[in-house]
Amino acid sequence: MTQQQPLNPQSPFFHEERHASLQPFSDRLITICGAGTLGANVAEALARMGFTQLRVIDKDRIEMRNLSGQPYSRAEVGAPKAHALANLLYRVVQARVDPKVVELTGENAAGLLKGSALVVDAFDNVQAREAVSRAAREADLACLHIGFSGDGLYGSGIWEPRYQVPREVPGDPCDYPLTRPLALMLSALTVRAITDFFHLEQRHDFELTWNDLRVHYG
Repeated sequence: MTQQQPLNPQSPFFHEERHASLQPFSDRLITICGAGTLGANVAEALARMGFTQLRVIDKDRIEMRNLSGQPYSRAEVGAPKAHALANLLYRVVQARVDPKVVELTGENAAGLLKGSALVVDAFDNVQAREAVSRAAREADLACLHIGFSGDGLYGSGIWEPRYQVPREVPGDPCDYPLTRPLALMLSALTVRAITDFFHLEQRHDFELTWNDLRVHYG
């Protein structure tokens, strides 16, 4: 029987190591498409859990309106989201993030996703989602698509090949006042689905609405 290594209470990942070590797959490359409300929070959660190899693809720069739902600071307004996220996660836990400040299209998707053990699609537009879906299928890459509705009341995560690109609908969920709480819950479900994928080799779809959460104050 292999002797278990003693836990290091000074490790930033002490709790993860104590309950279920992620070390066997913590260095697998996860590519996150989108560094907005969902993508950035998922990347932060993964890094803090001990995943050390992340690639983030996003062409946008940080705006003031992003600060209410995304883990950026006022001082970073105007900076590329991918670079700011890479700097943040390295400072926090020395996660190695490969930032790609580029628009993902049907022409460059295959190259940008190449080498990924897992792709997480958190884009907010139909064209980019279509490009990710097509490239992942053609390269036989595991891919989880996450997103939420324009009214900020519904969110889901669907794995390839069950995913169907949604229709373009009006409304920006980031304008909804409860966007961040819903995004954090969706991020938590996403990270759980990712760990189940690596640890148990299972692909769980999920969905969440505010109506699912019934809290009674007495």
